[in-house]
Amino acid sequence: MTTQTETTRLGTRRLGRTGPAVTSPGLGCMGLSGAYGPMDEREGVRVVHAYLDAGGTLLDTGDFYGSGHNELLIRRALDERDRDGVVLSVKFGALVGPDGVMTGFDGRPAVVGNFLAYTLRRLGTDHVDIYRPARLDPSVPIEETVGAIAEWVEKGYVRHIGLSEVGAETIRRAAAVAPISDVQIEYSLFSRGVEDEILPVCRELGIGVTAYGALSRGLIGGSGTASGGRAAYPRFQEENLEHNTALADRLKEPAAARGVSVAQLAIAWVAAQGEDIVPIVGSRTLEQVGTMIDAGGLALTAEELAEIEAVIPRDAARGDRYPVHLMASLDSERR
Repeated sequence: MTTQTETTRLGTRRLGRTGPAVTSPGLGCMGLSGAYGPMDEREGVRVVHAYLDAGGTLLDTGDFYGSGHNELLIRRALDERDRDGVVLSVKFGALVGPDGVMTGFDGRPAVVGNFLAYTLRRLGTDHVDIYRPARLDPSVPIEETVGAIAEWVEKGYVRHIGLSEVGAETIRRAAAVAPISDVQIEYSLFSRGVEDEILPVCRELGIGVTAYGALSRGLIGGSGTASGGRAAYPRFQEENLEHNTALADRLKEPAAARGVSVAQLAIAWVAAQGEDIVPIVGSRTLEQVGTMIDAGGLALTAEELAEIEAVIPRDAARGDRYPVHLMASLDSERR
């Protein structure tokens, strides 16, 4: 059986007071199942292997990524690997049609075990390390959804409970039912709304944050193009794209001064916002894995952080982070 290397440039952080220790950054696996354009499955397996071989432990997926394809890909990648050396974080509850269009969310207690059963079979494991509803189901109190997950924790099929894209009030209500390891939410130089209420509440309650979108879907340090379905996102449309691309370009000078890439600087900025924050980076190539691994060992000084925030002030990006219909599903955006 192959095991992950013990030598890594990735740091280790614990997700909240009750969650597992994981490497930072974690690998976001959604893009390995075609979310941003065609993806060769063998290359996807190589990407996961490269992350694991560099000492990485946190794999983030969802049962709806590729309608189950992503979990099957991860199972293939973990074949003959040390399962206990990997932290599998899984989102559930998103409803997707055969055309790939998201049609809603189901957080009813009765379906939690059903979703979990299919996930365990596809992943080829007897437990999930972190299990979380992908979004808040507005028709189901969060207490009921979390309570149902807690029952599977007691039975040993789930180790920890997480949340995703929920607001401060929902976090408090969920944490009153069962320990919450972390809240997964978008956080980057272009998306800083989490700083107002959500991050302070997480810190008050001892809950970690897994921060996805550190590169704003490739706007920061990536291609900056609207390919692979990105055209539906407001930040990639017309004048917004031109403005946001120019904004991201402002990072080139401080990145060059430090001898790193813009992407590495942006990932390191997210990680520098607190030891309780773990960036989740969606890498689709071996080169991108190398970039995120190197970012894991990059510590920024107070002066460097101040310079970065001077060239990209908060709320400088233009456009919402999701299309209108998806923004409406975000409990985290409700005020």
